[in-house]
Amino acid sequence: MPDTMDDTTPALAQLLSAEELKAHWMPFTGNRQFKRDPRLMVAGRGAYYTTADGRRVFDGLSGLWTCGLGHGREEITAAVSKQMAELDYSPGFQYGHPLSFKLAHKVVQLTPPGLEHVFFTDSGSESIDTALKMARGYWRSKGKPGKAKFIGRVKGYHGVNYGGVGVGGIGFNRKLFGQSVDADHIPHTVLPENSFSRGMPDNGAHLANELEELVLLHDASNIAAVVVEPLSGTAGVLPPPKGYLNRLREICDKYDLLLIFDEVITGFGRMGSLTGAEEFGVTPDIMTMAKQITNGTQPLGAVVTRPMIYEAFIDQGGPDYMVEFPHGYTYSAHPVACAAGLAALDLLVKEELPQRVKALSGKFEAAVHSLKGSPFVTDIRNYGFAAGLSLEHYPGEPLRRPFELGVKCFEKGFYVRWGADTIQLAPPFITTEAEIDSLVNGVGEALHELARSIG
Repeated sequence: MPDTMDDTTPALAQLLSAEELKAHWMPFTGNRQFKRDPRLMVAGRGAYYTTADGRRVFDGLSGLWTCGLGHGREEITAAVSKQMAELDYSPGFQYGHPLSFKLAHKVVQLTPPGLEHVFFTDSGSESIDTALKMARGYWRSKGKPGKAKFIGRVKGYHGVNYGGVGVGGIGFNRKLFGQSVDADHIPHTVLPENSFSRGMPDNGAHLANELEELVLLHDASNIAAVVVEPLSGTAGVLPPPKGYLNRLREICDKYDLLLIFDEVITGFGRMGSLTGAEEFGVTPDIMTMAKQITNGTQPLGAVVTRPMIYEAFIDQGGPDYMVEFPHGYTYSAHPVACAAGLAALDLLVKEELPQRVKALSGKFEAAVHSLKGSPFVTDIRNYGFAAGLSLEHYPGEPLRRPFELGVKCFEKGFYVRWGADTIQLAPPFITTEAEIDSLVNGVGEALHELARSIG
């Protein structure tokens, strides 16, 4: 990191000094490259960001899968401001405030029947670790302490806390940190015969049977839960094959395993339904959520469970003044976050945004698949308002081409996400048909420009 700012970036120099840039160790970021050439957002309104140099950039990933309602929603701003003035913080241990109960009730109303109890966290990562502890604690409460192992999925992403990294199946996120929770993994569902599938692939439901093989290997008496995303987002948008999630549910029921759905990305609208569970017709025993629950305006996560799990802790809780579940966070059910959540979910329902996603998903699907045949594109996958493009590897550097494409898209006025060998698109639910075309055309132009730049 140079000690002085480049003279060619006066707008940036007015915002941040070199020392300030140096001080922040950024998450999931190539810090060295970023601090040589920062990409800074300074404002957001509707489906657009404004950058430090005054450019208008379309938000092609809804923040980080978070801002489906768009940015700068006055209703959320008003709710948060009002709550800040009335009750900025209250303790969440042994004391409560009304909004947490109202929000929990709202979440129960919007999730599938059978999920009736909500535990609040501050993020998706915390939600997953909470779910894992619930699963182990449930079996211990039932007199089965040996059921402690978890089954995740290759390419699965479940946040960055130790439990989530352990059940996750992305090697890059695990290799620096060593062993965490005891977990094994079923295969991912990306098959060559499903290349350029539209929506749910036709092939791959049989891969759910690999779970039964792991049950035979480890024995059901040692397995607490199976943890999957209904649709894997971070790995590059991997929709479930037809019948796949149903088969996982059947196997979990057969061997008395809990099924946990990580709906941090799929929850509250992106699939065209309120949840992935609703859209794909399979209800888990535990569901984790975050991101869209507050439209990204405040950190908040949630874990929603069946009554049998809640009651197992309550029934074994001892005297009624005892803590039944020794778990929680300083900011669990923060009053300002709950105010944001209530306002965001009210808007989601009032404006019928999941229905809007479903109505426009065909348009979005056709647009993204028009990129088939573009330079470097080896596969395209989509569902609802989510799409992933796999890119041909740069020789010896499989992560380079998505980075270069993502930066080029940003230069052209489109924010997209790059990860592994993929580019990911997830526009806000308020996106128009013209904006879908503009986004996809921008990605296509960037692909062709990148191809020309390397000869």
